[in-house]
Amino acid sequence: MNEKRKIELLAPAKNKMVAIEALLHGADAVYMGAAKFGARAVAGNSVHDIGEVCDFAHQFGAKVYVTVNTIVFDNEIADVQALIWKLYEVGVDAIIVQDLGILQMKLPPIALHASTQCDIRTPEKALFLQSLGFTQLVLARELSIPEIEEISSRVNVPLEGFVHGALCVCYSGRCQASYAFCGRSANRGECAQICRFKFDLIDKDGKVLIKGKHLLSLKDNNQSHNLGSLIDAGVSSFKIEGRLKDASYVKNVVAYYRKKLDQIISKDSSLERASYGTSTISFTPELDKSFNRGFTDYFVNNRHLSNGIKMANLETPKSVGEPLGIIKRIKGKDITIETSKLLKNGDGIGTFDKEGNFTGARVNVAMGDKIVLNQTVPAQRGQAIYRTFNKDFDDVLSKPTAVRKIGVDFILRTVDDKALVLDATDERGNRVSRCVDCELQKAKSPQEGRQTEILSKTGNTIYSMKSAIVLNDMFIPASLLATLRRDTLDLLDRAQRISLKFPVKGKRSAKPQFPNQEVTYADNVCNSLARDLYATCGVKKFEPAMEKWGKGHDYVGHEVMNTRYCLRRELGCCLKDKNAAGKMPRQLFLKSRRLVLEVHCDCTKCEMHLKLAKNDFI
Repeated sequence: MNEKRKIELLAPAKNKMVAIEALLHGADAVYMGAAKFGARAVAGNSVHDIGEVCDFAHQFGAKVYVTVNTIVFDNEIADVQALIWKLYEVGVDAIIVQDLGILQMKLPPIALHASTQCDIRTPEKALFLQSLGFTQLVLARELSIPEIEEISSRVNVPLEGFVHGALCVCYSGRCQASYAFCGRSANRGECAQICRFKFDLIDKDGKVLIKGKHLLSLKDNNQSHNLGSLIDAGVSSFKIEGRLKDASYVKNVVAYYRKKLDQIISKDSSLERASYGTSTISFTPELDKSFNRGFTDYFVNNRHLSNGIKMANLETPKSVGEPLGIIKRIKGKDITIETSKLLKNGDGIGTFDKEGNFTGARVNVAMGDKIVLNQTVPAQRGQAIYRTFNKDFDDVLSKPTAVRKIGVDFILRTVDDKALVLDATDERGNRVSRCVDCELQKAKSPQEGRQTEILSKTGNTIYSMKSAIVLNDMFIPASLLATLRRDTLDLLDRAQRISLKFPVKGKRSAKPQFPNQEVTYADNVCNSLARDLYATCGVKKFEPAMEKWGKGHDYVGHEVMNTRYCLRRELGCCLKDKNAAGKMPRQLFLKSRRLVLEVHCDCTKCEMHLKLAKNDFI
C-alpha cells in the first residue's frame, strides 16, 4: 500500500511558553530561534528551553525546527557549528538554514531545511538545494499554484509554504534596503522594516504625486481559503509567520488552521496529520480578531494579473483588526455605530481620518450601539470603524484554552487467574503491557462500569482513554487498578521516547550544480565556506554579500529590493495597460525623509526593482 502523505501545520514560537501553546492548540511542528543566528534577532531562546520544547513536542510526534538562518561571517563559523551540535544534542528535529556555508561545516546528522531566505522560486533552484541534501524547502511566498506545481513535479522532498501572517514586500533574502540605508541587515536578523515606512511618490522633477502613504506595506497573508489547492499543488507543510507574536495570536491562528486542515484531511484517505493527539479548544478561533493589516492571498491565484485587486494597505502598517460597521453619529467622545457586533468596555477601536491616518482609542463605556471613548478621534459620519482590540476575546485567550490528548485503548486480562495484565495501545503505534501478581476473586456484581471508570481517570497525563475491554466478572481493588493504569501509562511514555525517530540530513548529490555561473551580492555569500561550496557547484564569478563591502561604501545606484509586487499595478497605472499607463510618469521615485528609492518596472517578468538613489537629487 502507498504510504499516506503527511500534512504538517507549522507554527511560530518566540519562546518556550508560546511553543507549548502552539502544540497544545494543534500544531504538528513549531519553529523558533536560538540565542543567535536567527532571522529574528530579538526572538532568541536558550538551548535549554529549546530542549524542553523538544521533550514536550515529541510526546505527540510533533517536531521542533530551529532557525539558524542568518548569513554568517568567517569569524562566526565555529560558533555556528557548536550551536548546531548543541541543538542536535537536545533533540531538535531540523535546522532552518539560509547560508549554504553551513553545509560545509562538520555537522551532526541533523536534517536541514532550506529557508525561504534562500529565495526558492524556480524548479532549478529547488533541485539545486535538494541536491545539496536539504530535506525540506521553504518556498518563496510570491508563488502561484501553477508555479508550486511545477516545483513539486521536479523535486521529491516536502515543500513548505507560508499560509498566514506578515508579508515581506521583497523576495525573501534579496532585500538589502535596511542594510544599505541604516546598516541593519535583514539577512542578519536586524531588519528595520523599511517597507512599512510612509513614502511620498514623486517624479524626476520632485513633484509629489502621492503624499505620505505606506506604498510598500503589504496586507497580511491569508491562505485559509486555498489550503486544498495548495495541498494539490504539492505543499505539505503549512507555515504560519510570526516569531514575534504573542501567545494569544498563536493560539487563535493555530486553532483556526488546525480545524481547516483537519476538515480537508478527513475527506482524503491519501492524507494524514504529521503528528498525533486531539486538541480540545475552549474558544471559537477567528482570524479577524488577531493582529492583521487586512488580508490578501497574494499571488497564489495569480491575482497580480487582475486590475483592481489590492495587495497593500497604503493607509497604515498597523493592525486594523476586525471591521465593525459604519459611524452613524459622532459628537466628541460619543459615537453611535451601525453594527451587528457587541462592543464591551475596554475594547479598542480605530478609524481613518481625512488624510488616511489610522487613529485608535479605547472604549470607556459601551451601551449597545453607543460607545464613549477615552479620547476623541478624527472621524466623521459614514466612516468605517474597526475593533483593534477585543477585550472579551483577549480575556479568554489569556487563560488556558486547550488540552491535547493521545488516545489509548486498554485491554484488562488475566494470566492463569494468578496475574493481572493491562495492555495499552496508543494512536502513535506504541504497545505496552504491565503485569502484576495477585489473587483474583470472582465478583458478586458486574464490574464493567466500575473498572472502565477507573481506567478512564488519566488525570493530568497526555492520555485519554478511547476504549476499554475489562474483566466484568472479576473483582479488582480500585487502588490496584489505578496503580496498574499509572504504571502502564508510564510505560507508554518510555516506549515513545525509545521509539522516537529523528529526521536526518539528506544525501548530497555527486555533482550539484548551481543554476547560474555567477553569484551576485543578492545571493548573500558572506564567508569562505559558502564561496567554496558555490565554486564546487559550477560558479565562476563571485560578488560578496553587501554586508562584506565594508563601512563607508556608497550604495547609491545598487538594487536593494526585488519584488513581485508592482506599485504601478497597485495604483492602477500598469505600463502594460494602454488606458492606464499614462496616469503616472514613467520615471518614479519613493521618498521617505533621507531615503530615496528609484522605481524600475520589469514588465517582461512583472516585477519591480528598487535602487537606492541620492537623497539630494531634487
